[in-house]
Amino acid sequence: MQYDKSSGVSSRPAPGTASRASVRSRRAVLTGAVGAGAAGVWALVAGLPAGGHDPTGGRALRGAAAPGRAPGTSARAAAAPAAAARPPAHRTRAFAGAARGRTGAAGTRPPTFVRERAHRTLPRPGRRIALTFDDGPHPVHTPAILRVLRRYGAQATFFVLGECAARHRDLVRRIAEDGHVVANHTWSHPDLTRLAPAGVRDELGRTSELIHRTLGVPPHLARAPYGAWDRASLRVCAGLGMEPVGWSVDTADWQRPGVDAIRSRVLRSADSGAIVLAHDGGGERTQTARSLEQYLPRLLDRGFAVVPVEMAL
Repeated sequence: MQYDKSSGVSSRPAPGTASRASVRSRRAVLTGAVGAGAAGVWALVAGLPAGGHDPTGGRALRGAAAPGRAPGTSARAAAAPAAAARPPAHRTRAFAGAARGRTGAAGTRPPTFVRERAHRTLPRPGRRIALTFDDGPHPVHTPAILRVLRRYGAQATFFVLGECAARHRDLVRRIAEDGHVVANHTWSHPDLTRLAPAGVRDELGRTSELIHRTLGVPPHLARAPYGAWDRASLRVCAGLGMEPVGWSVDTADWQRPGVDAIRSRVLRSADSGAIVLAHDGGGERTQTARSLEQYLPRLLDRGFAVVPVEMAL
């Protein structure tokens, strides 16, 4: 299908006087309990959204630049060792940006605040940029984009369509296993402002349920097709426990303007706190993957940290 988009988270066994066999047994029990407890606490902490929310969706304040690389070290030289040194991202935070067990009715999260508009930029200060991809997963274009992101150790946010995710649940898992955030882009890509609240709930709710069944946790973020939110759809979004997300940089890759044009738009508009809109589905997206290969290392060389939206909200 082709979409024409025009807008836009130790305990130590106490010394005892029991027999050696009893101590060994007690140590075995305590070791298992501590391991299980630590894993649960980590998943809970890592899944909580960091920092505060900007209810106005206004521009993020500038802050101190992220720690830089050694002088003369390019992004291409620095990214691979850094990526290899850190543990796999999916082992350090919960899938879909939510703590396991924190779910509401029908595989959704508990209700959150009703926003007046979608977040268009990252609310936390600093040289951070979020790359987001809509309309997937796609069996060809999504893996191509994942390969580029993996090469440079960058993490992104994928706003998936329910009907595509239902056909390619293995790709949804692969996205999460690579450490990216899986978010909600409705089931079938309608204009939410043209639907009754029940229709909006069906489009967003079905997709949240599918993501929950696939990854074990529901999504925390949602993006309306065409960026079209109104008060009623924002209320439904909040009721399902999700934050609405827009964008500040539109690559217009859906128009297939060419690799050079997409690259130039990102590099020209990139600023601290920017949320970049691109697509991994909904049509031919070869230009999207090829342009990502060009502008991603340049963003890193400029000192930007490329982060999922979930890390900043």
